[in-house]
Amino acid sequence: MRIITHSLNLFSLSFSCRFNDESLRILESLLVFKDVKSQIETRSDLKQFLRLESLSIFHEIKYKTVYQKLFILQFFVRAFALIGDTESCLALKYEALLFRDVKSSSDQSLHVSYLEWLNFAHHSLDQGFYSIATQASEKALACFQKKDVADAKTGDFFENARVIEDIKRLKDRAMRSAASGSVQAQAAEYLKRKVVEKSRTCSSFRTETKSAASTVFRNGIKKRHARELRKHQSLQQNIEF
Repeated sequence: MRIITHSLNLFSLSFSCRFNDESLRILESLLVFKDVKSQIETRSDLKQFLRLESLSIFHEIKYKTVYQKLFILQFFVRAFALIGDTESCLALKYEALLFRDVKSSSDQSLHVSYLEWLNFAHHSLDQGFYSIATQASEKALACFQKKDVADAKTGDFFENARVIEDIKRLKDRAMRSAASGSVQAQAAEYLKRKVVEKSRTCSSFRTETKSAASTVFRNGIKKRHARELRKHQSLQQNIEF
């Protein structure tokens, strides 16, 4: 790695013992560079380092309490956000929300509100993770409909209908974007194939053209030789005469 080993070891020791703000400040200090190139390289190294370390740590904490696991998950969410690894950040946010959703059946304090799902869906959609945005929208809708049923006597019918419509609209956007992305991917693959085919055709054409040009050139030489030979024979005949 290009980052100073001592600095990485310092950060590693820090967050392996304390998943706190101090560790994040150390991480942030590693990103301070005067030139853009060094910063990009450092972010790349940290991304690789954090991904590997997080996998190792998540394996180690499997016997910890629910709240300890969530605390460490949240730490890594913030760490990945700090280094600009949006993909890992969103993935861990999603894991945390799903984990809370499952555990909320026995602990209501872990309940995930429809607004949390909805905000996550918006964020995922903005970052281009359309399938995740679709799933989060479905979670938000299911969560709100449960709330709507619970608040049926006191809730505002028209306001609830508006919220449901907004969530459905977001889900539709995510689904259309996912479908569009799939079509674009297929189109890109098709264009790629056509470029390769065209390249092969051009290569074949160049080979054929080169072959044809060589034939013409050789025929020209033969004709010139024939003319030279006839001219030489004519001269010989004149001399002999």
